Amino acid sequence: MRETQSALQTQVCCLQADLAAQYLMYREECDARKLLIANISSMSYGPDEEPEEEQEEVEIEDPVKEKLALKVCREDLTKAQVELNRLHAEYGDVVPRRDWETLDHTHKENLLKLETLQKDFDQMKAEYNTLLEVHKQVTTQRDSLQGELEGFKEASTPRPEWEQCAGVLGGSECWADLSQGQSSQRRLEILLAELGGKNSEFFTGLGTSDDVPIYLRYEGQLKNHRLKKNAVVRILKEVWKEKVMEDGRRNKSSNLPEFLRQHLESQYGEKAGEWAYSLVEGIRQHQKDDSVSLFNDILTGKVDESVYHGQTHLLSNLLKVLIHSDSTESGMLSVQDFRDDLQMAFPLKRAQDIDELVTTAQAELDNNGGSLPYQRLYTEDADGKHKDFLNLVKKQASTERHMYISQLRTQLGGKGEVTVADLRAAFKNIDPSLDATTLDWVLTMAFQIHQEELEQHTTQMDTELALQHLLAVDVTRAGPAPQQD
Repeated sequence: MRETQSALQTQVCCLQADLAAQYLMYREECDARKLLIANISSMSYGPDEEPEEEQEEVEIEDPVKEKLALKVCREDLTKAQVELNRLHAEYGDVVPRRDWETLDHTHKENLLKLETLQKDFDQMKAEYNTLLEVHKQVTTQRDSLQGELEGFKEASTPRPEWEQCAGVLGGSECWADLSQGQSSQRRLEILLAELGGKNSEFFTGLGTSDDVPIYLRYEGQLKNHRLKKNAVVRILKEVWKEKVMEDGRRNKSSNLPEFLRQHLESQYGEKAGEWAYSLVEGIRQHQKDDSVSLFNDILTGKVDESVYHGQTHLLSNLLKVLIHSDSTESGMLSVQDFRDDLQMAFPLKRAQDIDELVTTAQAELDNNGGSLPYQRLYTEDADGKHKDFLNLVKKQASTERHMYISQLRTQLGGKGEVTVADLRAAFKNIDPSLDATTLDWVLTMAFQIHQEELEQHTTQMDTELALQHLLAVDVTRAGPAPQQD
């Protein structure tokens, strides 16, 4: 393009020169023709026939001078024409400065807009790519979940229509009252109990004979109140609370079956029989709950009441230690402080048992090493049931009691029968820290006698029977086991 432009420029210069020469030739020809016409005109007139204008001229100009002036004028005209042609050739494509500044300003604005739009485009492109990636991940996850769902649909059976049970169990209101808030397993158990006639509308009283428990000595048809688990647990808590208060006032432990009858009569009057049979039925249905099962064992004489009080004292003592350690009263303890408090509350526990308690507490509180809100460990669910941590505390206590009795069995050396002296000696050997008062109480529980009869009691008892009696009471180690030589 540059070579072409240079060649064209050269042609323009040559044409300009030719044009100037041609123009000069035309001018000279024109001037020559004018002079010829003037000469012809002057020759056509005689001396006496000149025009009036020329006759009036006083002086005639010199032709040579005029030719010189004409020549100079032609040269100036040629220069001016050449300059004009040069200016046209050089500045023919040039725009005014004002237009150029306007166009330059517009160009800069367009560049700035283009840069902004480019940045926006790059950002939107990055976001679009990110959304594409997220869409791919979500699509993959959806396909995976869809596959799992199809697998579950093929492998699982549809949920039962529980509302259909209402026609069998006395109407929709009755079924809603029985099944509300219950799991499918629990609903199945309720349905089976209803179909088996265990939970009919009325109970038949067992009568008032001595072989009937005192709290069930009622006659006639007694209405079934269909107590839910939370109602059963609530009544049992009320019974324990009032019994502890009553025993504290009398400074003597009362019989639980007799107290239960008195409590129900004071609370429900003439309907005490209905509530007694409904409560027993509720206890029978919820034997899987530890607190309900323990109450039933104590009520039926399988376990001594001291087991319940031992568990209560164990949990309350632990809570007191934790509260005392919480000097800031914030309800929070570090993991190490919590571990130290457990060791203080249970000085005879093994290190692995303490570690198990700490791990269970952290799992229950969803804690990964930070402070523990220890008071939440004592919360109960809707049915009044303790959670994992407190259940583990009670479970460890039961295990330790069984181990204690096993050590006592080993100390007795396989004796078929034992006396009070034999059992006292065995306790002193495996637990020297056991005080005399507690030891006397344990011996009375083992031989089923009063404390006044302890010193004079010389009758032997079957060893296993005595140990079974001890397993039914709250027998715990008082101090560390003696070191074996």
